[in-house]
Parts: sequence; C-alpha cells; structure tokens
Amino acid sequence: MKQVVLRGWRPTLVIILLFILWESASRVFEIPEWLIPSPSQVWEEGIAGWAVYNHHLYSTILLTVTGFLIGSSVGIIVAILLHVIPIFRNMFYPLIIFSQNIPIIVLAPLLVIWFGFGMLPKLIIITLVCFFPIAVSTMDGLRQTSTELLHYMKMAGATKRQTFWKLEWPHALPSLFSGLKISATYSVMGAVISEWLGAKEGIGVYMTLASSSFRTDRVFVAIFLIMLLSLLFFALITLIEKRVVAWKTKGVETNG
Repeated sequence: MKQVVLRGWRPTLVIILLFILWESASRVFEIPEWLIPSPSQVWEEGIAGWAVYNHHLYSTILLTVTGFLIGSSVGIIVAILLHVIPIFRNMFYPLIIFSQNIPIIVLAPLLVIWFGFGMLPKLIIITLVCFFPIAVSTMDGLRQTSTELLHYMKMAGATKRQTFWKLEWPHALPSLFSGLKISATYSVMGAVISEWLGAKEGIGVYMTLASSSFRTDRVFVAIFLIMLLSLLFFALITLIEKRVVAWKTKGVETNG
C-alpha cells in the first residue's frame, strides 16, 4: 500500500495541476460553457445529473462486464487450442491478425444489419475488441516457457496434460494478465461504440443525446465516466493478478 501511494502521488499531482490550469483558463479567457465547460461546471453537472445518467451507467457496466467475460473466455480457449495443436496455429494465426485490420466502426453497422439492434451485435463488438490482446499475449506466454523445465518434465515422465497445467499454464499467467488489463480498458470503449448503434440506454446513448443538444458539460461527464470505468476495471484486474500470480509480483517487489 505504501508503494502504491509513493508511486501514485506524482501522476495525481499532474492531474490536479491540469485541472487547475483548465479551470483558470476557462475563467480568464471566459470560454463559453457550450464550447468547453470548466472542470467545476462538469463536476456540478455530474452531481446534479446523477438521476439522468445513472441507468445509462449501469447499462454500460453490465454490457462491458458481459462482453469482457465472453471475449476473455474465447481468447483463452483459442490461445490454448492454437498452442496445443500447432497445425491450427499455422492455419488460423494469420487470420486472427487479419481480423484486427477491420475497423470496428465499419464492422458495427454490418453486425446490426445481420443481427438486429439487440444485445448480440453489441456483445460481438466487445468480444472482438477483447479477444485479440488476450489470445496473443496468452500464446506468447505459453511459448516462452523455459525449455530446460520442459525437458525436465519429460524426463520425469510427465504427460502433455501434466506439463501444460503444472508448467506452461502457470508461466503464461503473467502474460495472460497483461492481455486482460489491455482488454479491460478496451472493453469499455467497445461497449460505448456498440451503444452508438442504436441502443436504448448506455453511456454511448447519453453522450449522443448530450452532443445533439449541445450539452457539452454532459459530454464531458460521459467522457470522465468512461475514463473512470476503464481505470476501475484495470485496477480490478491488477488486484486479481497480485492474488493469482503472487510469486511473480513478490519477485518484482524484491528486485525493486
């Protein structure tokens, strides 16, 4: 906890100074609220408008968590299959890379045409956003297992299943959590983009309505909510990582 405080005070100070500069510039130059609201105006709208956007926030959180869980599960399963069956890796790994070259904002309207305006196209978008970082990082982690330890396991008479679960999988966990942390931040943005497709509620809907009515303060409220959700998901994954991969985090702290 002490290390977190020592490491966190510098970026916190920078953020506070940026807000002070923003507030000062808004007052000195008398920037119109509809153009760029001051932090104090955004804060006031965030507090006063809670009843307006709280159900949008809950909807986005539910969509984000659901899509993240599905995308993470698919990414981990695909990574394991491609690692265990090398011929599959040679066949499908290039396709996985090609899939990331398709802009989500272009693919989204097609998903609506194919699957309608329900939950399915939104979950597909979040799954596609979360899938790639997790699959690639997990595969890299599995392939970076020590060759000497693999030889030792074979000499000890371990089966392929025992080698995977006792050696390769534990050593891949740090890489897996790196992918999970990246996907955790991407999942929120994926949820917001999916809500632009025609959802009835969500932060994306709240932002669209605020923008069309020139409520710039509400647009900034939505932006800060998205940033806050991303940070919370990232922090949650980091906390789980410290519990699950305790041997790795202890080694880093000792070396630091």
